[in-house]
Amino acid sequence: MKIVYRLISELFLLISPIIILYRIIKGKENIFRFPERYAIRSLKKENGNLIWFHCSSVGELLSIIPLVEKLELNTKIKQILITTNTLSSSKIIKKLNLRKTIHQFFPIDNFIIIKKFINYWKPSVLFLCESEIWPNLIDEIKKRNIKLVLINGRMTLRSYLRWKKIKNFSKSIYKKFDLCFAQNDETFKRLKFLGAKNVVKLGNLKFATSKKVKYDFLEKKYYTFFKKKRILITAASTHFNEENFIIQNHLYFKVKKKYNNIVSIIIPRHIERTEQIKDEIEKSNLRVFLHSSGKKINHETDIYIVDTYGELNKFYKLSNLVFMGGSLIKHGGQNPLEAAKLGCKVIHGPNIMNFREIYKKLSFLGISTMFNNYNNGTRLINKSVNKSRLVFENKKLMKYGKKILNSTHQEILKFI
Repeated sequence: MKIVYRLISELFLLISPIIILYRIIKGKENIFRFPERYAIRSLKKENGNLIWFHCSSVGELLSIIPLVEKLELNTKIKQILITTNTLSSSKIIKKLNLRKTIHQFFPIDNFIIIKKFINYWKPSVLFLCESEIWPNLIDEIKKRNIKLVLINGRMTLRSYLRWKKIKNFSKSIYKKFDLCFAQNDETFKRLKFLGAKNVVKLGNLKFATSKKVKYDFLEKKYYTFFKKKRILITAASTHFNEENFIIQNHLYFKVKKKYNNIVSIIIPRHIERTEQIKDEIEKSNLRVFLHSSGKKINHETDIYIVDTYGELNKFYKLSNLVFMGGSLIKHGGQNPLEAAKLGCKVIHGPNIMNFREIYKKLSFLGISTMFNNYNNGTRLINKSVNKSRLVFENKKLMKYGKKILNSTHQEILKFI
């Protein structure tokens, strides 16, 4: 299997210029920084101890920022290198203006390129975040006796079953980690089964909060509109057919005239479905407005569709109640933590297997509630719509996140 992976990585290197060109055209790659994918650096390494974090994208990056903020104060560390795969994550790091931390795009996992990358940066330790497993990188790191740590490790059932099919190959990879931090019990057991020797469960770093990450506000014209309305519910990261739950409930509360001047917000997971969602809303004789239109908002708007990416937190800040999508279909749910951190009450369907432990904790803190059918969901909306944002519960959530952050920080110091 190792030989097969090497051959695949060689083939990928050959076709990579086409893929990168496509990504540049689509606005997903920085035209000035794409050489970093081939280990052609755009920044200089300083003399002294450099530690390396690799995250896939924005979610993983945000989970380690509170930890990086602590490590920036450590005098033993000269430089912190963060690599990511996405353009949006690079923009976040630039905004944070961290003193010791620099960013490079993650190089292609080809052994020649990986060797070149490590030869220049010479990290003392590599922290791979969540499920970022790159066999060529791991091989090269361990050949040089560089410490290797899986941080905030997460393994879904689907990933576990895939790794299980190639068990010998899996064990050859996972046994090379010096330490694995598991988010939850399921990941702990799966990592042990796949050959990881030293695994500890510390909790999910995504519960921690950064001092530097600031959330943008809506533009004034949108903010003014929502302040004059009563937001019935915000539906976040919805998937196919889940919008019907919002449409039916908006109709119910509008027809019953239970609340005056209501508006509901839908933020689909995939914005290419916007027209389809708009058609469904209009079939129910409800007025709909698209966030991307740039037009003046009709005050009679019933449902507001956010058909742009990167806007979730702006709307969480306006909302008391959030329905978290991916939970009424067999998808496994979506991460509710950002909504919870911003003081929202979260409701969700039963299909949350990918985030079960997070929802379990939020339920314990009184922040989230599950419903099994539309009627129960309607009762939850009715119960929650007049309540204020969660302040006391939010403080308990922050305290829990700080505990996980401090525990992780203490463990990491052993590798510095």
